[in-house]
Amino acid sequence: MFVQALRKRLGKAVKEEKGFTLIELLAVIVIMGIIAVIAIPMISGLINNTGDKADLATARQVYEASRMYITTELDGEIGTDTIPVIGTAPTASAAGTGLQGLKFLENPLVLPSTKKNIVTGSLIYYKEGKLADNSSGYAVLLKDNSSPPVEKKFTAQQILESKLK
Repeated sequence: MFVQALRKRLGKAVKEEKGFTLIELLAVIVIMGIIAVIAIPMISGLINNTGDKADLATARQVYEASRMYITTELDGEIGTDTIPVIGTAPTASAAGTGLQGLKFLENPLVLPSTKKNIVTGSLIYYKEGKLADNSSGYAVLLKDNSSPPVEKKFTAQQILESKLK
């Protein structure tokens, strides 16, 4: 009889409980806050790194397009020169409308980190047609049409050591 009364009493107690207590809710909110504090900086760091890697991949694509241009249009001989990505070439040997105008690159060419069109850029070739850094320390320059324009500079080492997968 005592066991039946105990079961009946416990059964009512269980039926009366509905929802969570304030302490339980606060504990869950605190735990979620701690997870957010840890996770948000990690996620933003991944996003920034992804943008930089995508910009480097675009610069590598521009470099590969310039190699095709040199091979097909200049018979593999460029010497020391600057090849424009878009626009008229500053020197006679690379004259034309740039790699994009000559259909070696897609139109429009976009800088991935800003998602804006690239409006100017160039590649620097020195030392018997090899990609090399100029006096400013870069070999590939890409500039988009955002306001103010974002300018990305890449060294020859960055371009030549990057591997597209």
